[in-house]
Amino acid sequence: MAAANETAAQRSRHDPAGYRLEPQIGYVLRRAHQRATQIFNSVMGEFKVTPTQFAALAKLDDVGRVSQNELGRLTAMDPATIWGVVSRLLKQGYVVQSTDPNDARLVMLELTETGREAIDRMKAVAAEVSRETLAPLTEEESRKLLDLLSRIGS
Repeated sequence: MAAANETAAQRSRHDPAGYRLEPQIGYVLRRAHQRATQIFNSVMGEFKVTPTQFAALAKLDDVGRVSQNELGRLTAMDPATIWGVVSRLLKQGYVVQSTDPNDARLVMLELTETGREAIDRMKAVAAEVSRETLAPLTEEESRKLLDLLSRIGS
């Protein structure tokens, strides 16, 4: 008991506020994100895409032809990130760029036939990522977690 008290006393001298990293929201979210990314890589590895590339492909499949800026907004990616993601998807032959006939400054994106075929195969197994990530929780806990995180992220 004395050793435990000394440790607590030592901690209070170095951190009078009693701050601990492990219960902090950013730390917990980062650990959960790391686990979700590991599961994504395990489930989706055969497709050779990152989670952000998959998000861009999935959203393009949902909305069709869209500007690169709008795709970034729809997938919560900043302009530099979406630019990099799109560059890699172009190299893979999944998307094609064009200009908007009404505004030549807008870079428009759409899936190629290869991209449509690939995202169909990806979407067929993608829900497994969420299932595995949320497996430690009950259905009700999963719904509540997703609802709460959605409220924080909006």
